[in-house]
Amino acid sequence: MPPVLPHVDASKPASEIVATLSEHGAVIVDRFLDDDLLARFNRELDPLMAGLDPDREFVNPAVAYFFGKRTRHLTAIAAHSKIFSDEILPHEIYAAICDGILGESCSSIVLNTAHVMDRGPGAERQLLHRDDAVWPHVPIPHPEIQLASVIALEPFDESNGATCVVPGSHRWPRDREAREEEIAIAEMDAGSAVVYLGSAIHGGGANRTRDRGRRGMHVSYCAGWLRTEENQYLSVPIERIREMPERSQALLGYQSHDAIAVGGGYLGTVDLVDPMELLAKGRI
Repeated sequence: MPPVLPHVDASKPASEIVATLSEHGAVIVDRFLDDDLLARFNRELDPLMAGLDPDREFVNPAVAYFFGKRTRHLTAIAAHSKIFSDEILPHEIYAAICDGILGESCSSIVLNTAHVMDRGPGAERQLLHRDDAVWPHVPIPHPEIQLASVIALEPFDESNGATCVVPGSHRWPRDREAREEEIAIAEMDAGSAVVYLGSAIHGGGANRTRDRGRRGMHVSYCAGWLRTEENQYLSVPIERIREMPERSQALLGYQSHDAIAVGGGYLGTVDLVDPMELLAKGRI
């Protein structure tokens, strides 16, 4: 029997989610988005996704191979969706889990990337990987530096490409590969999310259906001192940034990473001032 990922309802204390995540490397948070928020977000996404072509440019051929074919991608979600920037990006569950998982690694966190993917019929299973491998120069072992998730924007099941996750792999040696019988399938209802550590092995599943897409959104956060995969400064116009809640501005990189209190320094200032202060005063 393949392993089964643990489930924790979104109504439970964040400490329960953090404890389960720390033990297994991944957890399905049921009802992460309530029905109203899910419906409003999907309505906002529908016209944005409709015109997208799976045959698109990537930064290099390796990344194109990694994402595979027959998948429509919507990036820079904060630039396109007010619902995402105001309600999902600063979600209180994300904030609490990030604090519990990443707190020892940094003084503040930032959004690493937010990316809606509709894996169409015929999309092959993605190469199994660890998300934190994008920072190969961070010495191993290291504390967790990334928290990732995939929110099911429609039901995820084994046939339409539900995310594959390997429970316990966050504790494995980096050179150990997963066997098929060690892979769990993150089957879940729309609105639920599989949340996993950056060190956990996972990948998008194969869509073996003839006529069903699988719309999901990858959202990941990382230590505030890391270079992010998605360049939010160029992806999200400053006019949009000015309209957002302060928490969202900070998560998009406009808060300096101030580690003075723990004997470090500060990163990301503008003219030696925290950009958040300049935004509040209308100076940027």
